Amino acid sequence: MWKAFSGILLRNKLLFTLAILLPTLFMGWRASRMELSYDFAKILPADDPTFVEYQEFKKRFGEDGNVMIVGFADKNFFTINEFNDWYHLSKTIKIIPGIKEVLSVPTSYKVSLNDSLSAFEFTPLITRIPRTQKDVDSIKSEVEKLRFYEGIIYNKQTNATLMAITFNGATLNSKRRIEIVNEVKLLTEDFALKHQLEMHYSGMPFIRSKMMEKVASEMSLFLMLAVVITGIILWMFFRSFVNVFFSIIIVAMGVVWSLGILELFGFKITILSGLIPPLIMVIGIPNCIFLINKYQSEYIAHGNKIKGLARTIETIGVTLFLANITTSIGFGVLYFTKSNLLVEFGVVAALSVMATYMITLILVPVILFILPEPREKHTRHLEGKRINFLLSFVDRIVQTKRRTIYLVTTLITLVGFIGILKVSFVGYVVDDLPEKDPIYTDLKFFEKTFGGVLPFEISIDTKKENGVFAENAKTLYKMKRLQDSVGKYPEFSKPVSIVEAVKFSYQAYRGGNPNSYRLPTISDLKKISEYSGSLSSQDNRLKSFIDSSKRITRISFQMADVGSQKIKELTSELRPKIDSIFDPKEYKVSMTGHSLVFLKSNDYLLQNLLESLVIEIILIALVGMALFRS
Repeated sequence: MWKAFSGILLRNKLLFTLAILLPTLFMGWRASRMELSYDFAKILPADDPTFVEYQEFKKRFGEDGNVMIVGFADKNFFTINEFNDWYHLSKTIKIIPGIKEVLSVPTSYKVSLNDSLSAFEFTPLITRIPRTQKDVDSIKSEVEKLRFYEGIIYNKQTNATLMAITFNGATLNSKRRIEIVNEVKLLTEDFALKHQLEMHYSGMPFIRSKMMEKVASEMSLFLMLAVVITGIILWMFFRSFVNVFFSIIIVAMGVVWSLGILELFGFKITILSGLIPPLIMVIGIPNCIFLINKYQSEYIAHGNKIKGLARTIETIGVTLFLANITTSIGFGVLYFTKSNLLVEFGVVAALSVMATYMITLILVPVILFILPEPREKHTRHLEGKRINFLLSFVDRIVQTKRRTIYLVTTLITLVGFIGILKVSFVGYVVDDLPEKDPIYTDLKFFEKTFGGVLPFEISIDTKKENGVFAENAKTLYKMKRLQDSVGKYPEFSKPVSIVEAVKFSYQAYRGGNPNSYRLPTISDLKKISEYSGSLSSQDNRLKSFIDSSKRITRISFQMADVGSQKIKELTSELRPKIDSIFDPKEYKVSMTGHSLVFLKSNDYLLQNLLESLVIEIILIALVGMALFRS
């Protein structure tokens, strides 16, 4: 087969060259249309129960990871210049296209009681810009009475305050998200510079945007480093600029094919598929080295260029086929994971490896035929004393010390197996970043001052219409017990729920007394329920916390990036407590949100990679049996 192929290739060099170059131009055109993916990485399959539950939650209540956080700590925040500038900054960011809402101390709302309308009203905390320091002091006093916001947008103990910037759904998963994040950062940095503050940024839109920017920049960096390093290795071997140049160009064509294949499938560049171009460069260069090295060795032996090329294709062609097909299988088995992220990476990488193999197998012999015969300085590496001494030493050891090799290999394997048992499989949202990276340090700032920024949601289905407020609102009291139970864990922030809205309303009902920020008794609850809109979604701010039938509600927490193992421990501890408060026969209570999806994704990734490894071993064994008949 390979002998026949070598003859056909060497007799039809122009035809084979055009068969590679013309599709490469097409792939280059397709690659020019490639886009980055701005969606949240979908590791779980579409039919996974955790993923389905999360999608239903988002459909009912909206996106839970759509808030960018900007904050700082300063004891002088409530001074007129700094406070007013923060107010103007909040208003400026609010009018940026793509921003849905901005919540900060100056733009917060209070609940007031309108006796004439028998209703509660949400009114802005600030109706006019403060003109004196006395006005700001008055606002500070009023803010400190509104306990709803304590631990959410300000922290008296640490003098920290934040601005919560909510993105709309269309913007969140588009390129516009990165533009908004950069625009917000530019505005806030001007504020920070003016008041000599250290500004901190976090939240899922910010983290995702910065991670995609890193993917884009580091993809180019990795590719450039791969070109430089492989170029140096080629030069060390062949001492020929021509050999280095055409090898890199040929493999670069493989990179173009990889991007073209990615675009043809309708995929976008993700944090994983961004690794394919440098991978192809590193995998493809050895193909060129083997072919050139064998050709030069054959040419030295008999001095016939055509015979040397034919022998190279016949012998190295099959060797490279086995090497590349096993590599391709290693990537291709990811197709069986059912994870969109892994399937896209695996399929494209597998096809790209084999496409690069065909490109090098055809073009390297064609170019070597065109080039002049290799000179002595280009083949000097074949007689290298050091490398030949090393290879002779290895050959001698293999031939004479087989038992020792088996023993040492077995011991190393046992040590490796023991090491595997000690590996801790844990993932963090920002574990790709060094601890000194600003994204990492800012995340820790918000964990320290506000409990965290990662969404953790508890959805409560009462299984009946108006179930949240029915039967003397027993669901509200159960929610209060659950909030108190979860609040004992330092990993969680202060909750936001319909319970907090009721407490806010009751405080207004009692004249704004901070001590009245609590869940009222049943009798008082009935009194304030007479005020229209007090417990319903009369304001858009409450619609995302209770559905229109008042059957399903949610408790929203923010949590620290504690890692997948810790999240698993926390959810295991919380489940019995939830079931003890909410009888599973009466309620369906689900834990969901980005944090839980991340946990399940991490476990799913590990499980499917192990399964893929087993499939890979079987497939490679079958290929070996087919080739070697042994």
